[in-house]
Amino acid sequence: MSKIRLRRHDVDLLPESSRVIIRPFIPGDTQRITTIIGRALALSEEEVARELAGVKSEFDSRHFDIDSLLLQHFNKVVSHVFTQRNLSRERQLLIGALFSGEYALESAALFNPSIVPHPDQTGVEEGALRFVMSLRATGEGHISSIEFRSGRIHADGGIHLDPVSRFVTIPEVMPNPSYRKESFRTKLVEMGFDNEWTTELLDALEDDFTRNDLRRSIKTLRNGSTSISRDLQRTLECALWLADSNYELRFSEKLAISERIIFPVSANESNGIEDARFVRFVEEDGSVMYYATYTAYNGRAILPQLIETPDFLRFRVLTLNGRAVQNKGMALFPRRIQGNYAMLSRQDDENVLIMFANDPHHWSEPEIVLRPAEMWESVKIGNCGSPMETEAGWLVLTHGVGPMRKYCIGAALLDLEDPTRVIGRLKRPLLSPEGNEREGYVPNVVYSCGGLIHGRTLVLPYAMSDKASAIVSVPLDDLLAELTGS
Repeated sequence: MSKIRLRRHDVDLLPESSRVIIRPFIPGDTQRITTIIGRALALSEEEVARELAGVKSEFDSRHFDIDSLLLQHFNKVVSHVFTQRNLSRERQLLIGALFSGEYALESAALFNPSIVPHPDQTGVEEGALRFVMSLRATGEGHISSIEFRSGRIHADGGIHLDPVSRFVTIPEVMPNPSYRKESFRTKLVEMGFDNEWTTELLDALEDDFTRNDLRRSIKTLRNGSTSISRDLQRTLECALWLADSNYELRFSEKLAISERIIFPVSANESNGIEDARFVRFVEEDGSVMYYATYTAYNGRAILPQLIETPDFLRFRVLTLNGRAVQNKGMALFPRRIQGNYAMLSRQDDENVLIMFANDPHHWSEPEIVLRPAEMWESVKIGNCGSPMETEAGWLVLTHGVGPMRKYCIGAALLDLEDPTRVIGRLKRPLLSPEGNEREGYVPNVVYSCGGLIHGRTLVLPYAMSDKASAIVSVPLDDLLAELTGS
């Protein structure tokens, strides 16, 4: 255990089962869908009104706007409604309720946090900082999503979280997102669709195109083909799958940040959005974008993806390109280095690697920068979020796995101008699971997806055994002294 002093804050982020969203609950069998709708159509208007009133009485107070959600779910099954007569709004709502269910987002766990400065520092006292924290929320079926919290680091180093509403709201998925043609082409080629159909499909599109543009190009290609070959069909299906995997979200600015939830949207993340590592990225012209890498999981395979947001209201979710886009734990540096973007990663599931690119969406040619060195990290190591810039070098938090699959958090220091050069690393863990931190869904684990430096303090939110989260702070000067041997 490191002798560096840790300040444990009286902040506990525990899973709360009462925070629920409404999501579709639609059988896969078309006959069952039709049968259920038939039972609703057989009711009189008086019976519909009575049944709907019962639903509203029981569930309305648990959601911001239950009507709009029920109508959305009605529209998902409206093609199965086998009557030509107009349905009352009440009957539509009741049918929507029959194909809806509540989902407790964080009933199982609230863990793997990352923390960044809030984009709005208005009204914050001198020496303090408002922050945004992301968390991995896990509920029934071990489906993970991204939740947020906000809070403040006070000038005296104290930390408090803003009150958390019981309400959570999923964002609007924008119906006609835009795409960059070259990135789209690169990903299709990587997936094995380097053929004449890809060329013809994309050559008809502008450098920046929308989903509607893509659908028109697909329709033109289909109509112009005398026969639809298997290769053509697979190419077009993959193009639509790729489009679905790149999407845009928007929250109402009326929602508190704790009321915003990013729930899986695309097929490749149907079983979860895992371990988002957020970073405040400052471009060379001073502009700011918040990025996050995360792991999309569909129940069989994982895929690293990228989130972009300027304000935590509007989000773009993008697939990443390149041979190095594999495995977990990609973490972007907070600025360019020698004109290039830089990323930590762990392609081999054992070492920490680093790679550079002139495009944050395309990564290749990783090289190892850190290997397991001590017994507490002898099974494998990875990063615990994006590197943090200090005058002494890039501070990298690491996680090490040792005997009995025990996870500890360590630290290393990389050269500012050449981060492939390691200046120093801790021989003993900075943070190890102890006491009741050892008990949880996955025992004996402490883990983080990112800390931040405020003044001369490292603020580190961390997860405890894949169940709950807490926060410690560390004197930066003490940590750097141990890393540099000074």
